[in-house]
Amino acid sequence: MTALRAVQYLRNRRFEVGGVEARPPGPDEVAIDIAYTGICGTDLHIFHGAMDQRVPDRLTPGHETSGVVAAIGDGVDHVAEGDHVVVRPLDWCGECRPCRTGSSHICYNLKFLGIDVTGSMQERWVAPARVVYRIPPDLPLDEAALVEPLAVAVHDVRRSEIEPGDKTVVIGGGPIGQLIALVARDAGGDVAVSEPDAFRRSFADESGFATIDPLSGDLPGFVDDWTGGDGADLAFEVSGSAPGALAMTEVLAGRGRAVVVGIYPQPVPVDLFKFFWRELTLVGSRVYADEDFREAIDLIASGRVEARRFLSATFPMERATEAYEHLDGGGGGLMKVLVESS
Repeated sequence: MTALRAVQYLRNRRFEVGGVEARPPGPDEVAIDIAYTGICGTDLHIFHGAMDQRVPDRLTPGHETSGVVAAIGDGVDHVAEGDHVVVRPLDWCGECRPCRTGSSHICYNLKFLGIDVTGSMQERWVAPARVVYRIPPDLPLDEAALVEPLAVAVHDVRRSEIEPGDKTVVIGGGPIGQLIALVARDAGGDVAVSEPDAFRRSFADESGFATIDPLSGDLPGFVDDWTGGDGADLAFEVSGSAPGALAMTEVLAGRGRAVVVGIYPQPVPVDLFKFFWRELTLVGSRVYADEDFREAIDLIASGRVEARRFLSATFPMERATEAYEHLDGGGGGLMKVLVESS
C-alpha cells in the first residue's frame, strides 16, 4: 500500500511526520483528502502532556478539519467523490441512555476523533460516514475548518434558550467565546464580552460588542450600568477560570441563565446562594449535535459569521510542532492556527 504522511504525537511537546499505510474506506466509511486542520485548546492540552493518560501512543491529532472526498465505502450515499466536506469528530456507541434518547453527543462511551483515536492531521483520513457533512463547493476550505468550533458555539447558544433582546455576557473572549458572541447576536441577543487580553478585546470591539477588562474594571458594575440596573439575562462562562465561575452568578438578573462552556478539570467555588436567592438556572453544554453542525455550516456559508477574520496563521504538516508552539506562546494577536495537509 502507498504510504501517506501523518503528524504523530511523540509526547514531550513534540510531533513528527511519519508514513502511514493508505487504506480504502470500508463499508459506511469515507476517505477524505484533508485540506486543513485547526488547533484548539484541547490540542494544546495534548501538546502540554496533560492528556497523556488518555491519548494513544503516536496519536495523529486533529478534529477541526475540512477536505475533499477521495473515495466512499459501501452503503454511503450522502456524499460522493469530489465533494467538499467537514467532519463532526464524535464516535458514539448507540446503546447507552443518551444515545437511545437522541443525545449521542454526550454518549457515556463517546470517543473523540483526534483525541481518543486517530484524527485529521494527515494527508488522507478514513472517517465514519455518519460524521461527514457536505459543504458548498464555493466555501473556502480554510474557512470550513472553522465549522467545528462554530458548532460548539451554536450548541452553547441553543442550550441557553436565548430570546431576542436578551442581555448576554460572554466571560472569556478566546475563539469559542468570540464565536458564541457572534451566534448569540445572530439569534437576537445584545452581547457584551469580558476578556483580560487586549487583542481579544479589540477583536470583540471590531465585531461591535461592548467589552470590559475584568482585571482592571468592575464586571458586575459594568453589567449593572449596561443593563440599567437589571442584570444580564444570560451569562456564558467560557474562561474555565475560578473567577469566571464566580462572575457568572454576579452578573445575572433574577431568573437569569448561566451556561458553562469552559472545562474545569478540578472543582471550583460557585455561589450557590445566588442560585437560590435569584432563582438562577445553571446549564451545562458539551460539544454539538447534528443540527448544530448543519447550522454552523450555514452560518459560515451565508457570511453571517466571517470565518476568515479568525484565521491567524497556517503551517505545513512538517512544521506541526512549530504550529503548536506558535499558538501556545503567541499570546495576543492570535485566534486560529491551521495545519495544511496538502
